[in-house]
This record gives sequence, C-alpha cells and structure tokens, in this order.
Amino acid sequence: MKIYTKTGDDGNTGLIGGARVPKDHARVACYGVVDELNAAIGWVVVACDVAEWRDALQQIQNDLFVLGTELATADGDAKMLSLQGETIPQLESQLDALMAEVEPLKNFVLPGGCELAARFHVARTVCRRAEREVVHLSAQASVSRTAVIYLNRLSDLLFAYSLGANHRAGVANIIWIAPKV
Repeated sequence: MKIYTKTGDDGNTGLIGGARVPKDHARVACYGVVDELNAAIGWVVVACDVAEWRDALQQIQNDLFVLGTELATADGDAKMLSLQGETIPQLESQLDALMAEVEPLKNFVLPGGCELAARFHVARTVCRRAEREVVHLSAQASVSRTAVIYLNRLSDLLFAYSLGANHRAGVANIIWIAPKV
C-alpha cells in the first residue's frame, strides 16, 4: 500500500464522510493541532519513567485520536467516534491525585525544571492552542461541548504533571519573578 494518494495535491483534503475542504479550513486546523498535541504527549511518554503516568498518557493519546476523528467529520455526517462524558471525570481524578502530591502553588511557575516537566509544559501549550482552535471552530460549526471541556481539563492536567515531575525529580519549580515597578 502506498502512503501517498495524491488527492491532496490541489490543496484540499477529505473529511470523514467524504466532504472535501481546503487544507487551511478551521476543521482541518483543529484536528491538525490535536494530532500535534498527541505527538507532543508521545514525546513526553518516551521520557517518562513512571509506569502509571505512561499508561494514563497513552489513554489520553487514544482519547485524542477519538477527538481528532470527531473533529474530522463534517457537520451533518454521522460521527464515527466521539469523546464520551466519562473521560472528563477521569482527567479530574488524575488531576486531583497529582495536586495532592505537590506543595500548593503560591507563585506563577515558568516552564522548565527537569526535562520531563519541560516536556509536559510543551504539551500543555500545544493543548491550549488546540483548545483555542476548537473554540474558534465551535463558533462556525458543530463541536461537542465535551471536546472543549476535555481540552481545558487536559491542559490543567499536563500542568499538574509538570509539577509532579519536578517534585518526583527533586527539582524546584522555576518561579516567575515579577519585575519591580
């Protein structure tokens, strides 16, 4: 099987259901950033030595693939897959467990610390961009509320993972120092 189809050589791409749209369409931008987020989380997973975290992150990668499928389906076409509502409480449970492990925050934290924390921060910022793209799409097309909430919680979870990574590595978070005014 060839990996290339040549059907996108004219600057258009196919959505699930057969509709064709320009490659810069808002829907394509959404599932493209979700794919990028999935890759960023994969980059985190390869550096993660906590088996429980790797398992949770790989489940999130599966969820993101479902979300990408949902976003790649044009309005009016039947969704092959959609994120289920129970995915959000799962993220919240992980978030609560991680935040119980670390000291309460008293300052803003800059991205960094140990390498794993820095990778989590990169994934978090990609997640925020995906959230913005999905909110933008939702103003012009049908997007499930679950998709927006999921990305919002996921970015919080990725931040919590960065704190947990620094905590477990014995590395201090990098505190933002406000300029003197």
